[in-house]
Amino acid sequence: MLRLCSALVFLLLLAINPIQAMAQEVTPQQAQACEALQDIRNLTITSAAIRANSQSDASYCYVRGIISPAIHFHAQLPLPGSWNGRFLQWGDGGKDGDLDFADHRVAEGYAVTNSNLGHDNGVEPGASFAFNNRQAEIDFGYRAVHLTVMAGKVLVNQYYGQAPTYSYFEGCSQGGRQGLMEAQRYPGDFDGIVAGAPAFAYQALNAAGTWNLQRIFRDNLVGNLAVDTSGDGKFDSLKLVDVLHEQVLGKCDANDGIVDGVIDNPLACDFDPSVDLNDLMCPAGSSSDQCFTSAQLQTVMDFYNGPVDDAGNPVYPGKALGSETQWAGYYIPFIGNNMGPSKLVGVAGDHMNYLFYEEDPGVTIPNLRDYQYKARTDGVFPEFHWMDYDINDFYSGKGDLMMSITDATDPDLSRFLKDHGGKLIVYHGWSDTLIVAEDTVDYFNDMVNTTFAGSLAAAGNNARLFLAPGMGHCAGGPGANTWDKLTPLVEWVENGVAPAALTATHSSNGRVDNERLLCAFPQQAVYSGPAGGQNDPGNWVAENFQCR
Repeated sequence: MLRLCSALVFLLLLAINPIQAMAQEVTPQQAQACEALQDIRNLTITSAAIRANSQSDASYCYVRGIISPAIHFHAQLPLPGSWNGRFLQWGDGGKDGDLDFADHRVAEGYAVTNSNLGHDNGVEPGASFAFNNRQAEIDFGYRAVHLTVMAGKVLVNQYYGQAPTYSYFEGCSQGGRQGLMEAQRYPGDFDGIVAGAPAFAYQALNAAGTWNLQRIFRDNLVGNLAVDTSGDGKFDSLKLVDVLHEQVLGKCDANDGIVDGVIDNPLACDFDPSVDLNDLMCPAGSSSDQCFTSAQLQTVMDFYNGPVDDAGNPVYPGKALGSETQWAGYYIPFIGNNMGPSKLVGVAGDHMNYLFYEEDPGVTIPNLRDYQYKARTDGVFPEFHWMDYDINDFYSGKGDLMMSITDATDPDLSRFLKDHGGKLIVYHGWSDTLIVAEDTVDYFNDMVNTTFAGSLAAAGNNARLFLAPGMGHCAGGPGANTWDKLTPLVEWVENGVAPAALTATHSSNGRVDNERLLCAFPQQAVYSGPAGGQNDPGNWVAENFQCR
């Protein structure tokens, strides 16, 4: 009866709006086939109906379901005539807690799934979903993605009458962590994985993020890189960050032979703030947005060096040289962000409360911006202040359980890359200050050593790393930062065409103004265009570069 009513509703809509209905090419039988997915006996499906696609004239079958106890997932299934035979798990970002859509991939014919990672951020924002909830932590760490993939493949089999020919994963940041976690724990889930800016060392990068915030908020913001120029107590100027960035570029921008405002290889830059900023130190007792106080110099060195504990053990790499303009949005409190940089009010301000320790130390303080607040440590729910986190706890063992749940640091990818024959593309922007690219380089080298006995050539048959100079976190930045992340992987998996280089572009005001090759690590793009024309933006096109 329900399906008969649905068919009648569809015919009524067809009569009301025949042009739209014809464009979507949805018949009553197609609508019924989609709705029939609600009757699958071995999945909990809450709804299934035809939905319009924002990126295409073709509608698709939209399915929502639940995996016990709290994983909500959805699937975007192209109509059978539009399906390309491929399955795609779409990765997440941040702490997730919502359902993310990949309309553009559905328009290309992919059957796509995604989940909320086992919690809803509308009621449990940030990391609060994990408060005294080990199941939620496990779902977040690895269980939700794998089970969503399993559910998605059941739906594909049911809806199309066949299994997907190929299965892929695409994600960046948290999604990058998910991709590497899948390769390590569930090597049979995918034929190919794209893992961008992977947050694989999840606890280390969040410990470092908290430590960086502590360094800049310390001693009543004495080392803040935003400057109060009017003496009214408001940090109104970020010009000092630009001064620092220009000094770094002046030292290393031309190292690659091109003066373009981008450092191609920050690890080869020998900028030393303790030496190279000597001429820009403020007179004792003064401050300005054109010179550095000793406290500000210490902040700069802390950011570049990264956190170490009292025993000298490094926790996480420091910020890349050339990434300075990305610092403000994430770490620097000023009037433009209401003294709440995104690392504080976004992904790190409550991480140590709920996702680092085996036993949660306490709930978040009422106002994360109140760095002088004294946490109340009594009562049913004691508080824990991010300023009270001790970096020495990182190697103390207190965070080991959570590392085992959330970290995707295992360098042995033999089961995925060798036994399963999977393909892995990892990419990272060198100017990413949220997740540092150097850590990804270190992991990739560890993977090569562990999985392929140190042979980059052997590793290149199944795994490749691409580093994007000047690119920020997953996107943005002054360097080339835009390309189709999935197509090169598909070509590799299905046609055996390994990507030696990716062609990336940078746009300003909707116009492409830079095009470069991103070369498979360890190669870099070298200018090979008209002699003497390397600094002419008109020559910044892919054919004028070679990988060497």
